[in-house]
Amino acid sequence: MRKVRKMRGSRTHGWGQVGQHRKSGSRGGVGRAGSMGHKFLMFYKEEKEKGFVRKVPRVEGGKINVGKLDELYRRMHGRAPEGGEILDLAALGYSKLLGSGSVSTAYVVKIASFSEKARMKIEAKGGRIVKPGEA
Repeated sequence: MRKVRKMRGSRTHGWGQVGQHRKSGSRGGVGRAGSMGHKFLMFYKEEKEKGFVRKVPRVEGGKINVGKLDELYRRMHGRAPEGGEILDLAALGYSKLLGSGSVSTAYVVKIASFSEKARMKIEAKGGRIVKPGEA
């Protein structure tokens, strides 16, 4: 049986003198009363979030290294690259080509941005990098 059923007919429902559980004093005040005292922890999170919060700019697409191009080509086509292969990294969701690793064959890579080191490695093997809108 619930306590409220037991207390029916007892006038004060276990709260002592009449009025002890009646007004705002029983809950520690009205509104923000006690926000720097007995209700501090309830309001702490809310207070902490005020002020200017710098939004980190979102980077669209991911980054890929030159060393992963051979593996990526094998996964897409099921065979090893022969030379002069076109890799449209922009269509695959990549936005930048980085220069870590080594490349085995010449690729024509379509990507929006690239590092200088990546460009040098691609061109050293006889390939080139083009922007997504170019031929």
